[in-house]
Amino acid sequence: MRIFDPHIHMTSRTTDDYKAMHAAGVRALVEPAFWLGQPRTSPASFTDYFDSLLGWEPYRAAQFGIRHHCTIGLNPKEANDPRCTPVLDELPRYLAKDGVVAVGEIGYDTVTDAEDHAFAAQLALAVEFGLPALVHTPHRDKAGGTQRSLDVIRESGIDPAYVVLDHLNEVTVDEVAGTGSWMGFSIYPDTKMTPERMVAILQRHGTERMLVNSAADWGHSDPLLTRATAEAMLAAGFDEDDVDRVLWRNPVAFYGQSGRLDLDGYNDTQAAGLFAGNSIARGGS
Repeated sequence: MRIFDPHIHMTSRTTDDYKAMHAAGVRALVEPAFWLGQPRTSPASFTDYFDSLLGWEPYRAAQFGIRHHCTIGLNPKEANDPRCTPVLDELPRYLAKDGVVAVGEIGYDTVTDAEDHAFAAQLALAVEFGLPALVHTPHRDKAGGTQRSLDVIRESGIDPAYVVLDHLNEVTVDEVAGTGSWMGFSIYPDTKMTPERMVAILQRHGTERMLVNSAADWGHSDPLLTRATAEAMLAAGFDEDDVDRVLWRNPVAFYGQSGRLDLDGYNDTQAAGLFAGNSIARGGS
């Protein structure tokens, strides 16, 4: 089994997590720029973070046989802070870098005018640089925020095939299905989606344009829940090709639109034997 986690915040994880992820079949990932928990006070704190996503984290991942890519953007939560918004002027020089495979996370937190401005400006940058866009749907008023996100995406003129709306669930997936955009789902221990709920959505909507991620941020999360979802799919009657489509070929197809995915050196035989019967490896902290 080969796994490409399309949204995971490895900045908040340990090297033990990298080791356990490789043992579970993870061979590639995308780390989106996000809110670090502590409010940032200047654009310089963003650029230091972006530099880490492009330098330090790929190095850490490579030590454990995992390809690391990132997305760059002003996240919606900090788009409301005027101390942070000047970073929008810094984004073009980062979006030109090879390791950046999308603009993100962008979108909405509480659906404010400031978030509207940052969202539209960054979609315009995605169009300018020919990059996909990773859109964060809000945790509050998720249905309304998802619909507003779709409206802004249409207004921007970006090809919907270049957009993934993430953190979807049973309430919002129907809004996105059929729009031409990709559908992203974060699997968590207590919140968002569980592997079983994800399987039910796949049974109803199929495997096309579906991206499953672990997100794995600073809170209670688990970087191995992509593997758990794969095992739940097999237990529910999906075959190995279905699992490979959702957990590998779909994220490769979506982020591959950037022209910047670097998967050279990945050896399919490394993943051989990881299918049926193997339990998920757990790492320490």
